[in-house]
Order: sequence, then C-alpha cells, then structure tokens
Amino acid sequence: MTSTPTPKLGVFSLAALLVSAHYGLGFLLGTAEQTANSGIIGTLYPVSISMGTLLLLLALARFYWNRHEQIWTLLGNQYGDGVRFGVGLLSWASLIGIGAVQIIGGAATLSVIGLPTVPVMVALGVAFVILSQLPLERASWLLRGLLLLNILILIYGLVVLQGLPAYGRSPLDFVYSLQDSPPGYSLGLVLSTFLLVQVDMKYQQYLVQAKDLKTLYLGCGLAGVVLLLLAFVPSNLVLAAQQAQILPPGLESKAVIPQILLWLGGSNPTLGSLLLLSLVIPALGLGSSILRVQTKTVFDLGLVDPNPMTRLLVPLLNGALALAIALRGGSIIGLIASFYAAYVSAVWVPFGGYLFQELGYGSVSKLGVKVALGFGSGAGFSTLGLLLWYPQAVLWHSPELMILALGLGFGLLGLGVGTGVERLRSAPVPLSK
Repeated sequence: MTSTPTPKLGVFSLAALLVSAHYGLGFLLGTAEQTANSGIIGTLYPVSISMGTLLLLLALARFYWNRHEQIWTLLGNQYGDGVRFGVGLLSWASLIGIGAVQIIGGAATLSVIGLPTVPVMVALGVAFVILSQLPLERASWLLRGLLLLNILILIYGLVVLQGLPAYGRSPLDFVYSLQDSPPGYSLGLVLSTFLLVQVDMKYQQYLVQAKDLKTLYLGCGLAGVVLLLLAFVPSNLVLAAQQAQILPPGLESKAVIPQILLWLGGSNPTLGSLLLLSLVIPALGLGSSILRVQTKTVFDLGLVDPNPMTRLLVPLLNGALALAIALRGGSIIGLIASFYAAYVSAVWVPFGGYLFQELGYGSVSKLGVKVALGFGSGAGFSTLGLLLWYPQAVLWHSPELMILALGLGFGLLGLGVGTGVERLRSAPVPLSK
C-alpha cells in the first residue's frame, strides 16, 4: 500500500524542491551547448521547463495534490495490473536517458582539465553504481546546496564578463530568435517538455507534500518564475564568454560552462577545480539517485525478487544501459527531449483517458487503454531507438516531433481499435430463428 506523505512543505521549500528537480547538468550544460551552437534560441529548453511548470500550476497541480499515488498506480487501479506494469516499465526506460546525460555532463566537465572522455564516462558509470548502493538520501541537502552555489558562481561570472545588460535584453532577443528557428524543431522540443512536466513524478512527489492549496499554488508559481530567470543565465554567460574571447579554439560546446568556471578560478588551479566540483558532485548524486529509483521500480514491478545479488546486478544493468547511450554521444538537450518524447507519447493517451473519465466526461474502454499503451510505447520507443542509432532518419528537423507524432498517433489508433473490439465483444448476439 502506498503511504500518504504528510503535507509539511512551505512555499519556499516547495519551490526550491521543484527547481532542483530540473536544474542540473542537463539544464546548465545542455543550454550552454545549444547556445554555443545556435545562439540565444538555445534557451528554448529551460524556458519550456519553466512555462511547463506554470502550466502545471493551472492544469494539474491540485489534481496531484489530492492524489498521492504514482501515475502507474493511478492508471493501474483504473485499468488493471497490465497498465500499471507497462507505465512503470516505461518510467524506468525513460530514466536511462537522464542517467546518460549525467555521464555525458560529468565527462564534459572533467575534460577541461585534460581527462580523457571515454575512460571518465566509464568511471562515472561505475561510480553511479557504487554510490547507488549507499544511503545518500540524507546528503540531498548538500547536493542542493552545491547547485545553489553553482547558481551564485554563474551570476558572478555574468558580472565579471559584463553580461548583465545582455541578460536583461535576452527574453526579447529570445522571442525574436524563434522566428528563425525551424518550426518542427521548436514545436517538438516545446511539446515534449510541456507534456513531460505534466506527468513528471519528480514534481508529483513534492506537490503532494504542500501543506495547503495556497502553498501549492504559490510554490508552483514561484518555481516557474525562478526557472524562467535561471533559463537565461547559462545562455548569456556563454554569449558573454564568446564576446570576451576567453574560450579556447576547438572547445567542445558541452564544455563551455566548465571552461568558464575554470577561467573564473584564474591562476589558482585549486580554486578552479573546486568550482568544477560544484558541477561534478551533484551529477554523482543525481546519477546514483536515478539508478536507485530505477532499481526500486524494477523491484516494485516484481520483475525480479530483491536479494543481495539482484540489488547489485540491477543497478549494474541500469548503469551499463546509461553508459551505452552516453557513449553514443549527441547533444545533451536532444538526448533529454528524445527520451521525454518517447515516454509521454506512450503515456499521455492512457493518462488523457484517465483524466477524461475522472472529470466526468464519460467512460473509457479498459481494453482501449491497454492497446493504446502497447501501440504508443511500441511506436515511440522504436522510433527513439531508430533515431539513436540512425539519426539521418529524422523528419521535420526534430527527433522529438517525429517520436511524438508516431507514438501519440499509434496510441490513439490503439485506443480506437481496443474500444471497437470491446464494443464488439459486449454487443448482444442476435437469436437465431
């Protein structure tokens, strides 16, 4: 039975936890990578996260606050254990990409001090597995403290590089830049991020702990605003560093923020290394936490029985999968958003049916939901796999949009097919004369 969290979070505590759920290496290094390659339009992902958080406030925050179960439990209670198992398995699979991002980001960070990328990736994967065996939940305050320190360091970097005036203008510059962005790229990234935030269980676990509705709304609103303010920090820091010409030629775009931190350390290599640790240590914490959540999901779904051997082998398998994806390379934001798209394209048709029924608009076929989940997940994750190994197959300049279109399209088709079959089964058989 799912225990009910005791509502205890105030406005600022709730907002801080919601911000920390998405502010990490993907947010920082991914935004910097996109900005270094494409300019201020690289801020699209963090802006989408912040806007999605504000949309969550208007759409589903109260819904989650009144319910304490994970999404796979909600759907499983309504449509059966098969749906619960399927959605839980999809949640596990979606975390593989997020774990890979921590490996990529950590390796990019350490590359600026001359460490080779592939051995560092392997070492980080092993470290994630080892740390996932340790009870590090109590150290979460330290990880959030380091992220706060990192925010302050980046703002200090903006001041030193005289980037604050450009930061003030950047929201308007960003809006103008949307006109030059391929529509498919923008639509795919925005949709996958928006839809993910609405079903993100990292958010839900904190929403249910708000002490009252007023706290819930104020905390969500504050988190959305803070994320929006933070969205333009890494992008403007990159642009200011390019303007100041402090970046060495040939620097990998993923390593721009670490290089700026090293530059801020000046001639003191110890200080520069400490600044880099403000990125690496949270990556270790988040990477091991992801493996811990994946392991718990595997055990909760009953895929294997928990024992000392499986408690080691399951994280080892999860870590190996994340490492394999990380070694494929690719852009950080592209990897995050593609896994987001595969997950939401599979889950949103069943979840949309659940909301339709909960809001009293009518009943939804149980068989239809089961078939929709099967069709949507098969199409979404097959397309993700194809694009990971053969990126040239992308349509509309957007892997995310291609995954969403096929996953949601087949999900809706499955809903229709399953509903039709169920109606045929329940139709009265005419009596023979």
